[in-house]
Amino acid sequence: NTPKSSVNRPNSDKIIKQAQRNYAEAAAAVAQPGQMAFTFACPSEVFYDSSTAVKQVDVSTSTGSIGILANHVPTLGVLQPGVISVYEAEGPVKKFFVSSGSYCVNEDASVQINAEEAVPVEQLDKELARANLSKAQSEFSSAATEVAKVEAQIAIECNEAIINAV
Repeated sequence: NTPKSSVNRPNSDKIIKQAQRNYAEAAAAVAQPGQMAFTFACPSEVFYDSSTAVKQVDVSTSTGSIGILANHVPTLGVLQPGVISVYEAEGPVKKFFVSSGSYCVNEDASVQINAEEAVPVEQLDKELARANLSKAQSEFSSAATEVAKVEAQIAIECNEAIINAV
């Protein structure tokens, strides 16, 4: 009986290297150098669909805000409730409020943001958010279960973020 750690597998390294090489060769750029292909959507609306007119996107994450430019290092993460700022090649900055979601920056200069909910900031109602915050705080105080507490905490965080965004 030969211990597993000393089993000779001469072809395994070759197969792994070949798979890595083929994957890298297959990853074609979706944008020109210095551009990103930006997609941003939520279940009810697509705001950008592989747009190359975007030069920068700022997103709110659990570790703070990050700015994404063309050729950003590949990364993925979770969005916090907050504002996404989209800087197009021309025109004013477009701001959207997102409740949560994820973002992915790929090697091919494509960027995807998938939001649970998203709306342009100008559509937010600060007074309604204040009323909803008060209601969520009350629900948190009277929550009888952990699930109810967590749901109320999420509502509190989202409404605080809306108030800060407007």
